[in-house]
Amino acid sequence: MGKLDNKSVLITGADSGIGKAVALLFALEGADISIIYHSSNEDAEKTKKEIENLNRKCVIFQGDINDYEFCEETVKNVISTFGKIDILINNAGVQFPAESIEQLEEKNIRQTFDSNIVGMILLTKAVFPHLKEGGSITNTTSVSAYQGHAELLDYSATKGAIVSFTRSLALQAKPKGIRVNAVAPGPVATPLTKETFDEKEENPNKPPLERNATPEEIAFSFLFLAGTDASQITGQVLHPNGGLIING
Repeated sequence: MGKLDNKSVLITGADSGIGKAVALLFALEGADISIIYHSSNEDAEKTKKEIENLNRKCVIFQGDINDYEFCEETVKNVISTFGKIDILINNAGVQFPAESIEQLEEKNIRQTFDSNIVGMILLTKAVFPHLKEGGSITNTTSVSAYQGHAELLDYSATKGAIVSFTRSLALQAKPKGIRVNAVAPGPVATPLTKETFDEKEENPNKPPLERNATPEEIAFSFLFLAGTDASQITGQVLHPNGGLIING
C-alpha cells in the first residue's frame, strides 16, 4: 500500500526474529532499510538480500550500539547513503534466564542492561538530531515489563526501563513533532526465545490466541506506529500479546 514510500528506516537487531520481520514489512511498504546487527553475518546478509529482492535498498552495519562512536559513525553513513533517517526502530536485545537471583551472573546482568537499554539510549541520542517533524521512534519492550518473569529478572528490569524511556522521550520529542512509542509483545516464536528456552516448534494450525505469535504478526504493530495512521499516538505502548490483560 506504500505506507512508507521513500522513508529511510534504521533498525537494530534486524538480522532475525521480530527485527527482520519489521524490516521486510517496511520494505514491502516502500521504505529503504538500514540494519545494525551484532554478530550474525550470514543472517544479516540474507535479510539484506531479501529486502533487495523487494526492490528496496538496504545497507547493513555490524557493531555494538554500546559504543557511542560506532553509533555516530553508523548514523553518518546512513545519512550519507539515504540522505535522511525518518524512522528509528530500537529492537536489539539479549536475555539470560536464571532460576534464582543467586544464580544471576554479573557479566550477564551488565550485558543485558548494555544491550537492551544503554545501547538503545546511545543510538537514539545519535539519531535524534537528524529526525525531522513527522519522524518516529519505536522501541521494543515486553510483556515482562508489566507482568514480570521469574526466570528473567534483569531482562524484565530493562524492559521496564524501556517503557519509562519511551514515555519520557515522547515528552521531550513532542515539540519537534516526533512521535515515540513502544511495542510490548507477549510470547513470540523467535530464534532468541527458542535458543533460550529450548522451545519446540509451534503448531501453525492452532488458533492465533492459543499459540506463540510469529514475528510477522508482531511486525504490524510497528508498521502502525511508524505510519501516519498513528499520527495522534505518542508515549504509548501497544500490546500484541495474545490476550494477556495489561494495565498501562
